[in-house]
Amino acid sequence: MKLPNGVALGAAALVPAAVYVAAPKGRARSAAVCVAQMWAYLAAYEMPNDDPQALRDRVHVDYPIAIDRVIGFGKLPTQRLQETFGTPGSTSRFEKLLAWSHWIWFAVPHTAVAYTALRRPERFPAAAARMYSVFDLGAVVYWTAPTAPPWWAAAHGRVSELDESVAVGEFGHREDHGDALLPVRRMMLEYGETFWGSQWNDLYDALGGNPLAAMPSLHFATSLMAARLLSEIGPLSGALGWTYAGTLGLALVYMGEHYAIDVIAGAALAEAVNRSAAPVTPAARLLVRSLRALRAAADGD
Repeated sequence: MKLPNGVALGAAALVPAAVYVAAPKGRARSAAVCVAQMWAYLAAYEMPNDDPQALRDRVHVDYPIAIDRVIGFGKLPTQRLQETFGTPGSTSRFEKLLAWSHWIWFAVPHTAVAYTALRRPERFPAAAARMYSVFDLGAVVYWTAPTAPPWWAAAHGRVSELDESVAVGEFGHREDHGDALLPVRRMMLEYGETFWGSQWNDLYDALGGNPLAAMPSLHFATSLMAARLLSEIGPLSGALGWTYAGTLGLALVYMGEHYAIDVIAGAALAEAVNRSAAPVTPAARLLVRSLRALRAAADGD
């Protein structure tokens, strides 16, 4: 429809509230509100990449490299991990495990929220609010300060003094040599092309709508929030959640998807949302009462 971005995002943001008002109370409504929330988030996440060149013109590349070199004592932690444990041109079993921990992330945050609804329904509203607040706040940063991940920076010659005239493919390959000669390999892509074969490009297109949205790492932030929610249900589920979050954090840095500082910022975001939950609860309850009043007015009560 070629609507201005603000209008489109505003309309998307109203959908969860509209579903809450229009649908009858119950689990189906709760699920529908969560789906509408994620639809709105995806719109906000992907929209900056509607004009890829405009996004590249304002992307931040160098500051996370500088910070990570301090963290890694002169070299990116990703480079240290890949050079120490990886073998260019091959993928070990451990690296395949890390890749799968990244792929299953797409289900983990929502599974944690759904599990909370099943086991502790009284905790579900607060759990969902905390989880999806992490998504939404991250999207705000992606809009205001788009930041490139390490694989993208390496492919464009920004990690080391490489020849920037070498063509860079759609997914971060240097089209003449491939990822093996880059200072940072994109290992998920290497294994994904091998495991998924001809289906890989379609999967990447469906799930990778904005390659320049790395800071903070919402993969790590939401996995930490999932671990916290699962810990509130029981020790076993909590242990599983924290084990997964730790594995994913390592995977994100090791495979070149995120800088260490991206992961640290993601952890800070999750903690900030969790700590702010109690102070903002009165405002949230006021909003819910307003939506209930709107529904009552619509029903003619």
